[in-house]
Amino acid sequence: MEYKSVEQLRDLADVRVSEKQPMTRRQRLERWAELLEQDPERRLRSLGEIELKAPSERPLMRAPDSPIAVAFADPMLRAEGLAGDRLGDAMTFFEISEDDAHRLMCSCMNGWSMASGKVGKSVRRIANPMMRYDTALMLAVGTIVAAPALAFVFG
Repeated sequence: MEYKSVEQLRDLADVRVSEKQPMTRRQRLERWAELLEQDPERRLRSLGEIELKAPSERPLMRAPDSPIAVAFADPMLRAEGLAGDRLGDAMTFFEISEDDAHRLMCSCMNGWSMASGKVGKSVRRIANPMMRYDTALMLAVGTIVAAPALAFVFG
C-alpha cells in the first residue's frame, strides 16, 4: 500500500468533506424508543387528558418526566431540531399525528404514570408500522399450528 499525504490526494482527487445527513423520521423515532427503553421500568408522567384541552392549548402541554422530556434531554435529538418538551414540539419533530400522540402520552390511555419501556415499544410501532402486522401474523400462525395439537390431545 502506498502512503500519500492529504495534499497529494487533493492533487489526485476532488476531496470534499461530506455534510452529515439529517435523521429521517424513522431514525428520530427509533432514537426516542432507544432512550425510553434504556430504563424500561422508569415511571414517566403522562399528559393530563389531552382530549379535554382546547385545540390551541394542546401543543403547549408538557409534564416533567414525560416521554417528551426524555427525548428533549437527549443532545442528539436536540441537535437534530427538537425544540422543546411540549406536545407540539414532539408532534412536529417526530412527525406524529395527534391520534398517535394521544395514544402515547395521554392520561386517559395510560393512567397518570406509565412504564418507559411500554412507551418505547409504542414509539417503535409508530416508527415501524409493519410491526403491528407481524404480531397479528404470529398470532394467526400460532393458532393454526396449535389447533391440530389441541385436537390430538383432547380429541
